[in-house]
Amino acid sequence: MNEEEATEGTPVGRRIVLGMLGLGAAGVAVGATLQDGVSRALAPVGTIQNVLPAAGGFRYYSVTPSVDRRTAASYRLRVGGMVRRPQAFRMADLARLRQTSLTRDFQCVTGWRVEDVRWAGVALPDLLDAVGVSPRARAVRFTSFDGVYTESLTLEQARRRDVLVATQMEGGPVTHDHGGPTRLYVAPMYAYKSLKWLGGIELTDEVEPGYWEKRGYDVDAWVGRSNGRDDVPT
Repeated sequence: MNEEEATEGTPVGRRIVLGMLGLGAAGVAVGATLQDGVSRALAPVGTIQNVLPAAGGFRYYSVTPSVDRRTAASYRLRVGGMVRRPQAFRMADLARLRQTSLTRDFQCVTGWRVEDVRWAGVALPDLLDAVGVSPRARAVRFTSFDGVYTESLTLEQARRRDVLVATQMEGGPVTHDHGGPTRLYVAPMYAYKSLKWLGGIELTDEVEPGYWEKRGYDVDAWVGRSNGRDDVPT
């Protein structure tokens, strides 16, 4: 975590300011729960405080004004498309599958990074094996229960062991503002691939560009190798 991101009241770097303003202009809104604290933390930056959240090293975005909350009781992850056994997974169902943990950086394409975040959940390959992927499938499409956000991976990318359906973060449940109760975490790619509020997974015959990719972001978002960036990979 760099100094720009570490503490409340610390001046915000120009690169981050410009990056976040770009996202703000494209329609990003700040998670409502965090807004008050963030606004206090970033008060010196004046009118741009509404698009510059920063707490605990993370910055929180949503492309919708609000997102309904899902509890462990109400949550379902629907997996379908080109699979043999479509299923709606409850949190308890996910907990019964093989669990995988990893500690990796969380890196935004706009330049900020949170180092050594502990994630746990179901490795995506294990979930795909549970539903039986059709040999005709070539890609995986993800939808958020915010009703708007989407993402995709090739099937080869989705088979990596460092792609998680994450139910735990830093030793506790993934909170709503971090995309819980279940989110995607794609360790080797920039954070916009790690879809929050994961509601659906669909196996398809081709990659369909996601929300930001339809607005010019790279579909393959490898850290250090896409979007004109040369960051050190996580």
